[in-house]
Amino acid sequence: MDARIARARAIVQQEAAAVQQVGERIDAEFVAVVEQIVDLPGRVVTTGMGKAGLIAQKISATFASTGTQSIYLHPAEAIHGDLGRLSSGDLLLALSKSGETEELLRLMAPLKAQGVPVVAMTQGRQSSLGQHADRVLELGSIEEAGDLGLAPSASTAAMLALGDALALVVQESKDFGPEDFARFHPGGDLGRRLMKVGELMRQAERNPRVAAGTSILETLKTMTDTPGRPGAASIADSTGRLLGFFTDGDLRRLLESESRPDLSIAIDEVMTRSPLSISPDTYASEALGLLRQKRVDQMPVVDGDNMLVGLLDVQDLLDLKIG
Repeated sequence: MDARIARARAIVQQEAAAVQQVGERIDAEFVAVVEQIVDLPGRVVTTGMGKAGLIAQKISATFASTGTQSIYLHPAEAIHGDLGRLSSGDLLLALSKSGETEELLRLMAPLKAQGVPVVAMTQGRQSSLGQHADRVLELGSIEEAGDLGLAPSASTAAMLALGDALALVVQESKDFGPEDFARFHPGGDLGRRLMKVGELMRQAERNPRVAAGTSILETLKTMTDTPGRPGAASIADSTGRLLGFFTDGDLRRLLESESRPDLSIAIDEVMTRSPLSISPDTYASEALGLLRQKRVDQMPVVDGDNMLVGLLDVQDLLDLKIG
C-alpha cells in the first residue's frame, strides 16, 4: 500500500476518534444549552477566530437552516463596533480549542454588561473562556492530526460535530418538520421534493374547468385555449365541486371507438366520473409517485370537501427535476 494512503487513513481515523470522544462527553450541560436556545427570544450568535471561526460560520448556517435564527460575528470586528449587532435576547456561542483566544476574551466584559449569555465550546472549563462563560460544552483534550500536530484538524472536526448535534437537537426540540425545512431550502433538491402540490398546481386561468352540460367540443376548446395546454379538463358543478375529468387520452379512445363520436353531446356522457384526485397538501415527491403508479399525466386537485382548487400536471413536477 502507498504510504500516503496509510497516512491519510490514519488522519481520518484520528479525527473520527476525536468526534467519538466529544460525543461521549455530551452530558446534562448540553441539555441545558439546548433548552436555553429553544426558549431564546433572540438569535444564536456564533463566533471564533481562524479555523474555529470557519466552523462557527458553518454551525450558524446549520442553525439558520433548521429554524433557529443565527448570525456569525467576527470577534475582531466585534470589538470595533459590531457588538452593536447583539442584544440581551441573544446568546453567544464562542468556539476556541484552547479557550485562551485573546479576541474572544476581550468580548466577555462588554457582553456581560449587555446581559448576553455566553456558551463556550472549548477544551475545558478551567480555560479562561470556560471560566467566563455561563455554560461550557467541553471538547476534552484533543491531539491534532498530522506529524506536527499543529494545524487545527481533529479539534475542528469535533467542534463541527458537536455544533451539528446542538443545532439538530434544538431543531427536533422545536418540532421543526419537513414543511419548515422546505420553506428554508426552496432551491435544493430536497426542498423541491418537500414542496406541496398546492405550490405547484395550475390555478385560475391555467386550470381548465367546464360546467356540467358543456359539450365535448366546447370542452376541447377550453383545453386548447388554456395557457400551457395541459391536455385535460375538470368538470365541476355550480358550487365548484368536482364531478368528472376528461383528458386527451379519453378523446383518443373516443375517436378510436366504432361509432363516430358526436362532439355536440354533453361532456357528462363521456367524462370519467369520480376521478382520481389529489390534495393540495400532498408532498410533490408523493404526487409524482402517485402519477407514475396510476400511469396518468394529470390529476385534479381538490380540498377536503371535494371542491376543485387546481390541476396537477406531471410536466410541472418534471420541470422542477423532482424524481
